[in-house]
Amino acid sequence: MLEGCQGKPRTPTIIEKTCPQCGAEIEMFSIDTQMTCEKCGFVAYNDTLSCVQWCQYARKCVGDEMYEKMMEIAENQKRESKKVG
Repeated sequence: MLEGCQGKPRTPTIIEKTCPQCGAEIEMFSIDTQMTCEKCGFVAYNDTLSCVQWCQYARKCVGDEMYEKMMEIAENQKRESKKVG
């Protein structure tokens, strides 16, 4: 991923999430789209996916393959939230 919309390189950072299923810590890089909890197998998604859904430069920023994958994950999340709500 690139910082901002103009293609400046960004060093990935580590994101720590709490697994909503078992409470274990899940670590992922900021450029990861998802990570599986090592304790219970729950798949946690990276919340930064949201910018890909609205930013006009997203495809250029993350590349075609990653853009398509992130949009697919975002669509899956949208469908899942409708099932719950």
